[in-house]
Amino acid sequence: MVSTETPVCDFNTPAIDFRLKGVDGQVHTLESCKGENGLLVMFICNHCPYVKAIIDRIIRDTKELQGLGLNTVAIMSNNPDEYEADSFENMQNISADMDFPFPYLIDETQKVAKAYGAVCTPDFFGYNSNLELQYRGRLDASRKESAADNVKRDLFEAMSQVANTGQGPSEQIPSMGCSIKWL
Repeated sequence: MVSTETPVCDFNTPAIDFRLKGVDGQVHTLESCKGENGLLVMFICNHCPYVKAIIDRIIRDTKELQGLGLNTVAIMSNNPDEYEADSFENMQNISADMDFPFPYLIDETQKVAKAYGAVCTPDFFGYNSNLELQYRGRLDASRKESAADNVKRDLFEAMSQVANTGQGPSEQIPSMGCSIKWL
């Protein structure tokens, strides 16, 4: 498992359209996922210790962001042949067990992850209502273990700002996680 850090935010880069199958059996697109005030696109997976450490916080923050008109979609782009935990069936199980408040999609060809320039799990891309990139940073100070409960909620605060102003913060701390397992 290789730890990787995300690049800095390339402000105003347009979101890339996708058409991916969700664990709900439906096909989801960029348009069907976006909220009135924007969209958070996350690349996550089931087996990554970085994601496991923060998944409860991701769920908490995405629920709160929905109240601000900002939707979330999670995409799993890992090669499931390398990690059985990342199989579609296991994606369905974890989504149901954790009651994900967002669509959880499989990127079987990895074309979407490559198009976005995703490098690790978790990798967060926060877009405003015009689907222009405004955030490419971390959830909070957590790494392979959850940070203290009182840490700054970097992603939540940044995406709240995006929902309210259309602009992300100029200072962003990169996310860190396991490298995507490419085919």
